[in-house]
Amino acid sequence: MDDTAQAISPSAARAAREVRIVFSRLRRRLREIGGGHDLTPSQTAVLSRLLKDGAATASGLAAAERVRPQSMAATIAALEERGLIRRDPDPQDGRRQLVTPSDAGREWVEGSRQARDEWLSRALQDRCTEEERQTVLKAFAVLDRLVE
Repeated sequence: MDDTAQAISPSAARAAREVRIVFSRLRRRLREIGGGHDLTPSQTAVLSRLLKDGAATASGLAAAERVRPQSMAATIAALEERGLIRRDPDPQDGRRQLVTPSDAGREWVEGSRQARDEWLSRALQDRCTEEERQTVLKAFAVLDRLVE
């Protein structure tokens, strides 16, 4: 270890472990609530990215998701088979295709988000006091600062 590096405090190590564990459990629970059981996490990520960022090429999606083009091709094929995306010729380059969410894909993502938001809102309302909810909001401001 570099002489200038500081040792990790026990509280930082514990906080890191607890955040990782809780986020993993929360991610699994939200996936269950949102109907993610019928799409893989990769398929869900691609569909969400398309809705957020708009049309993209398969190679652009592969780069954005940090996967091999072959893996992205399989993900896109599975989404297309379910009718959640469509492929159209790129108006700039007819040799390429642009992938966009279909209406069904848009509805799937929006329904999934709504179900997760409703579950989490209800859980926070029913299981936490107002003071605890304010603590959660403050904690997330700190966590958000960590990832910027």
